[in-house]
Amino acid sequence: MTIDTDEPTRSRGPYAKTAAVRETILDAATDVFAESGFRSGSIRGIAARADMSEAGVLHHFPSKAALLEGVMRLRDERSLELAPIGDGSGADVVRGLLVLAAHNQAHPGIVKLYTTVSAEAVSPDHPAHAYFVERYEFVRTSIGTAFRELAAEGCLREGIDPESAAIATVAQMDGLQVQWLLHPDQIDMAAHLRGFLEALVNINLDIADEGRQETSVQAPSH
Repeated sequence: MTIDTDEPTRSRGPYAKTAAVRETILDAATDVFAESGFRSGSIRGIAARADMSEAGVLHHFPSKAALLEGVMRLRDERSLELAPIGDGSGADVVRGLLVLAAHNQAHPGIVKLYTTVSAEAVSPDHPAHAYFVERYEFVRTSIGTAFRELAAEGCLREGIDPESAAIATVAQMDGLQVQWLLHPDQIDMAAHLRGFLEALVNINLDIADEGRQETSVQAPSH
């Protein structure tokens, strides 16, 4: 979610400024954690990327773990605006996954962050371990619910188990992200995900033009 810093109401001026500073820090932390991982990424590096002092960063986020939590929460807020996982009809959820895939192709930094930190977080002592355990459970359950709803409407293809389809969909999306980061000129995440979903559901998977337009904005740098 992009925080609105242009609020015209004067009383919200200080809040808007603080929110803007926090978002600047979180965007910088996203880049640093994506490039170096959580363990190697440093507050010094984040402060330099945000063009502020380490003390300034720590004023808003008291630790590197708090920064990571803030980054992941902001990522989720932005993602949920695109894909109404857990809060939409079955068809809307499935189409939202395509919008999210298209959006991610225009924002390689967040894709790098997710793939880098999620791999590190398989270790139980990683500060994001519990977050990813809970997040995967939430996403699998929500997509499974969407598929069950589509099955009840006769829109899930015959022989498809909703829960298995949800697990496979998450695996497909995560796997496509890794392949895209390695071969951005060969992999179109939204197109491949659409082909995968068409094998599961018989609904119109057309997405909004703005979702498609972002797919060619930029590719990850190596």
